[in-house]
Amino acid sequence: MIRAFLAFALCAGMAVPAQADWHEASSEHFVVYADDSAKDVQRFAEMLERYHAAMSLITGRSTEPPSPSNRVTIFAVGSDRQIRKLAGGSKTIAGFYIPRAGASRAFVPDIRLRGRNTDFSMIVLLHEYAHHFLISSSRFAMPRWMSEGGAEFFASASFDKDGSMNIGKPAIHRAAELAYARDVPLRELLDHELYEANRGKKYDAFYGRSWLLFHYLRFEESRAGQLNAYWQAIREGQSSLEAAEMAFGDLDELEDELENYSKARKMFNYRLPPERVPIGPVAVREVSEGLGEMLPIIIRSQRGVNKEEAAEVLVDAREVAAEYPGDAGVLAALAEAEYDAGNDAEAISAADRAIAIDPSITNSYVQKGYALFRMAEDADDQEAAYARAMEPFSALNGIENDHPLPLVYYYRSFVYRGAEPNETARHALERAAQLAPFDKSLWLNAAMMQLREGKIAIARSSLEPLANDPHGGGMAVMVQRLIEALEDAPEGVPFDADLSFGDDEYDTPADGDEPGDGASGDVGDDEPVDPPAGDAG
Repeated sequence: MIRAFLAFALCAGMAVPAQADWHEASSEHFVVYADDSAKDVQRFAEMLERYHAAMSLITGRSTEPPSPSNRVTIFAVGSDRQIRKLAGGSKTIAGFYIPRAGASRAFVPDIRLRGRNTDFSMIVLLHEYAHHFLISSSRFAMPRWMSEGGAEFFASASFDKDGSMNIGKPAIHRAAELAYARDVPLRELLDHELYEANRGKKYDAFYGRSWLLFHYLRFEESRAGQLNAYWQAIREGQSSLEAAEMAFGDLDELEDELENYSKARKMFNYRLPPERVPIGPVAVREVSEGLGEMLPIIIRSQRGVNKEEAAEVLVDAREVAAEYPGDAGVLAALAEAEYDAGNDAEAISAADRAIAIDPSITNSYVQKGYALFRMAEDADDQEAAYARAMEPFSALNGIENDHPLPLVYYYRSFVYRGAEPNETARHALERAAQLAPFDKSLWLNAAMMQLREGKIAIARSSLEPLANDPHGGGMAVMVQRLIEALEDAPEGVPFDADLSFGDDEYDTPADGDEPGDGASGDVGDDEPVDPPAGDAG
């Protein structure tokens, strides 16, 4: 897909060499592609599913089972050097994640299963999936320290071969940061505006201190319930600092306790036997020879390409497709490469050939729909052109009822031809946002639609997580201004906002939206729950 994204860095071009013996692991929440043994790929997927189950158990929250295309797809792309090239050449990146409706992708190095020790690239993946899970289970954005501290808390997990696991282990990967980086005083940690005002250009201990505070409040008996009380106060409208003073009491005393806690020789964690984190089946298959040749090309395409890169990818995709003309997976990937390169008729042709061979491959319908929508922009008969463009999305909806893109494009089929979306189309856009709560652009556009309907209160609830998103960048600032403008907006009166960034329609992955590096969500519980017993670790 032609797109830009913010993950840990901006993408640049790279060539991923063809590899053999690719396997696919498919489970309830994940799809994993790796050039590795079937046994290791299956265990990797099982670990991820247990991680999801552990977060659900500890937070007391659950998420709606995703449709197959709305699962997180993970590509194991090779060496650390290859992952850095894929992410733009940074020397520090160990993996990255792109959240988007119907096409969330994570890119990591080769699978590394090292007993009970969690590889750093795995920690990165677990950190980002924690964000993904947490925002999928709540529409309330946490203060940044809580969002990052919670993600670090879960990401320091470890997995045993018998299916048991540990959550909340000491974040050893933050030890050097806590010891040597610039300290972040507690009040700055709690008050993000104060932190931004005082932070310098040097690397500081924000992540490490966030983890330390989160971990301490989770396990310190004398402070049981305080984290929930703090979070509840924020949800009721108090600032982070006000909520902290109410829930935690004397902040200077808490600062001293944190200093002592950072020097503790032992810390507790949750030890979860396999029966506490049950998972569903994981199906593993060796991909076809043709798809194995095409997967490195798919990785380059789905990480995001510009027009120049799209042309380069297309040359390679056509070469593989010429060698494997009867492989539906290869042809679906060719359709994507053709679309990215601006060749709509060729994309439709490749998608049709893929559908004729295997009508279950959903990406074929997506790419055909994208191409038809782009062609419809210049059609003389707009109504007929957009009706035809909806056909592959309607077919996709019949295969996968909860795929968000058919719902999004049904709404767009009205807007793009200048027609007023009917009630069904408006509900479709809202439903798509519910199915993909981690997609910020989608939620923004749902909110803009709600404002035009005069649903001011509902729109505010859609906008507030975007405004409070610590990774929101320019979008968060603009949404904050929009919420301020809604202060005196009367309920029931249409409000037409003019935002200076982007258009007010949902930017699909094909249209260059810029999602953040992860989604913030809710780690705290609405009501306290009894967590698993903590074990010393």
